[in-house]
Amino acid sequence: MSLYIHQINKWPQFRWDVETFVSLLSDVRNKQGILTGKMDALGFNLKNEAYLETLSLDVIKSSKSEGEILDTQQVRSSIARKLGINIGGLVDSEKDVDGIVEMMLDATQNWKTELNEDRLFGWHSSLFPSGRSGMHKIFIGNWRDDSTGPMQVVSGPMGKETVHFEAPSANILQIEMQQFLNWINATNSNDPVINAALSHLWFITKHPSEDRNGRIARAIADMMLCRSERKIQRFYSMSSQIREQNKEFYNILESTQKGDLNITEWLIWFLECLRNAIESSSAIVQKIMAKHKFWNRHKTVTLHERQIKIIELLFGNFFGNLSTSKWAKINKCSPDTALRDIQDLIEKGIMKKSKSGGRSTSYELINNSSESGNVIID
Repeated sequence: MSLYIHQINKWPQFRWDVETFVSLLSDVRNKQGILTGKMDALGFNLKNEAYLETLSLDVIKSSKSEGEILDTQQVRSSIARKLGINIGGLVDSEKDVDGIVEMMLDATQNWKTELNEDRLFGWHSSLFPSGRSGMHKIFIGNWRDDSTGPMQVVSGPMGKETVHFEAPSANILQIEMQQFLNWINATNSNDPVINAALSHLWFITKHPSEDRNGRIARAIADMMLCRSERKIQRFYSMSSQIREQNKEFYNILESTQKGDLNITEWLIWFLECLRNAIESSSAIVQKIMAKHKFWNRHKTVTLHERQIKIIELLFGNFFGNLSTSKWAKINKCSPDTALRDIQDLIEKGIMKKSKSGGRSTSYELINNSSESGNVIID
């Protein structure tokens, strides 16, 4: 009896019971269409804002799944520059951030382009601009060679890892990956969303690179989801949702790897995760609309570049409370200048002192819309 699905003789002849999830698939496809319609109604600029937020979330959460915490502003700035989207508060981005962004944009912007070995190697190389993963030099732009032992897929903290499965031997990767690429570039009768689920599972099973296989697998799934909608822009983050359902992901991955070639349960999990991702996109739309209303209310107010930068950050993923010291650090100005900037915003009815206690005074934006409360600062 085979231990893992890739060791089964008929691999990779996947099969599934479509009747068990046909209504779920129909619901997902319907929700994709409804979301696209809503976003089209926003107009060009707001649509771009929503797209920027979605991609930023995608990159940040995908990296977090790999144990890497990226600077949110660097990610937003890198994406905005590469897409030509005009936003306030652009900052310089590091090479590793730019590399991740370039891979994600290539996967989604060029969804019609053939996925081949050279393109995959380019993606892998872009993730490691220094040629290292942390302190360790790694084999980039090629398939893994298993020189340090068999590739095992694990999760959990160091010293307490859980081994979910062992990937195929490196000596068969060349042939097996060509089979995968031939399939992904071919036309078949499957629903494109099903192909996205298949591509994710198939690639993650192979685990063909020395590191960051999960990130590349999610990028491939994103590319296939763009193919399913035949659009460059998507307004939901599958990577973010997988991160939210991380424990479930590893559970279904392990059970699928130790099962047979009937992957019905994997497809159901993927579809449910995708549906959750689409439904969660409403939070992005609400944030964009709140920001749009805010700037409309204050469009005649004269603001300094430092003030605009902070306000843009507050509508993004600002971490913690806003204090004068944090203002000064972000804007690279003196605490006195920071305090004058803040007091000016208070006098203009844009900002107020936060009611939350603490060692130092903190500030928040005032929401003057018909809804009560303040702009939420994450």
